[in-house]
Parts: sequence; structure tokens; C-alpha cells
Amino acid sequence: MAQDATLTRPARARRDATLDEQKRSFLRMVSHELRTPLNSILGFSEILTSELYGPLGASQYKEYAGIIHDSGQKLLKLVNQVLEIARLEGRALEFDLASEPLDAALEDVLRGLAGEIAARGTRIQVAAEALPSVHADYRGLRTMLTQILANAVAYGPEGGMVDISARRDGGHVEIIVRDRGQGVDPREIPRLMAPFQQGDTALTRSSEGAGLGLPIADMTCRAMGGRLRLAPAEGGGLEAQIRLPAALP
Repeated sequence: MAQDATLTRPARARRDATLDEQKRSFLRMVSHELRTPLNSILGFSEILTSELYGPLGASQYKEYAGIIHDSGQKLLKLVNQVLEIARLEGRALEFDLASEPLDAALEDVLRGLAGEIAARGTRIQVAAEALPSVHADYRGLRTMLTQILANAVAYGPEGGMVDISARRDGGHVEIIVRDRGQGVDPREIPRLMAPFQQGDTALTRSSEGAGLGLPIADMTCRAMGGRLRLAPAEGGGLEAQIRLPAALP
């Protein structure tokens, strides 16, 4: 502490910038070292599953290759989430805030989640034909919406509905994403929003995964100058209430 107090403001700024760059460099290295072998596992297991170079022989081999591929995908998703939280906590992500149309962002997100949505038989209902634009980061906005919608699809009932609405409220845009699932006890909500502290909640008991999607969405939203709140939805389910700055005129 005493040593830090002797530093001038420019010196502290240079030190902080150096530390931030070291964090970014370390995370790039970890990301590469983790993703490279995982991509190999996914690629080769996919070749085996498709029997690209001829039949494998016993039918069990193809089944096992499929299990390896599915397990690799789950592990890659978890690795990506842990690295995303590390980047957010370490301020190793740079956000370029600009006017971002919600329509385009939502279209990209739903396209990326098409497999999960189809597997659950979920119907997505958007309340307005033209959604307002927000002042946000291109990647950050899509990351946040992906995590929130993936959570709503995973924890809503099979064949259920997810409602999405957005409206301009002064200098902000309010986005509501609501599922029709069993909901959660309001006392559990703070744990759902805290990285690595979810424990055995109603959500983590009913589905696979480490429960990191909502903390990532919350941290990303705050990094873009917004806020995310969870609340029990009227009539059942869980409601994500997102508030972001509206696009600048």
C-alpha cells in the first residue's frame, strides 16, 4: 500500500496498463492451449462419427465417437465460459460502444441457438416487429443476449414459450426475456448471478451445465453501462430485465 502511494498518477496508469496487457496476454495463451486440443478432439471425433474414410466396424465405435464429440462440445462450452468470466473480471475485454440494432443482434443470437431451441421445441415470441437500437458493444450485446436466451430455453419447459419484448424508456431501452418454467425462489437469485457460487439450486438441478451464463450476462451488461435483474415472472417462470443505454441520436 505504502509503495503504491508513492507512485504518481501517470506511473500508476502505466503500471495498470502493463498489468492489463499481461492479463490479456496470459488469457490469450490459456485460450489457445485449451482450445487447440479440444478442437482436435471435436474434429477427429466428427470424422469418426461420419465414417468419412470408411466404416468403423462394430457399431459401438461410432456410438463412442459420438459420445466423445458431445462431451468435447460441452467441455469447450465450459472452457469458453470460464475464460469469458476471467476476461471480464480481469478487465481484459475492450468494449467498443456504438449504436446497435436489437433486431439484428437478436436475429444473430437466435440463429446461433437454433439447435438448442429445436431440441427443446421452444417457441420464441417477440412482442414488437421493430425493436429499438441500443448503445452497446457488438460482441458484448450478442454474448449477453445469447446467455440470457440460452438460459430461458434450457430452464423453460419443453415445447414452452419464451417471450421477448423491448421498449424505449427515456435514455434507456428496457428488454424483457421471460420463460414459462418453474421459476426460482427469489432468495436464490443473488447466487445465480454470482460466478462459481450457484451451488445446488433449482436451475442447476434441472439441467446440465455450470450455471455461468447468467453471471457472464450480468458482468457484460454492467461493462456496457447497463444492468440486469432477475425476478419471478407473473404467472410462473423467470424474467430477465435488461436495461441498456439507448442508441445516441
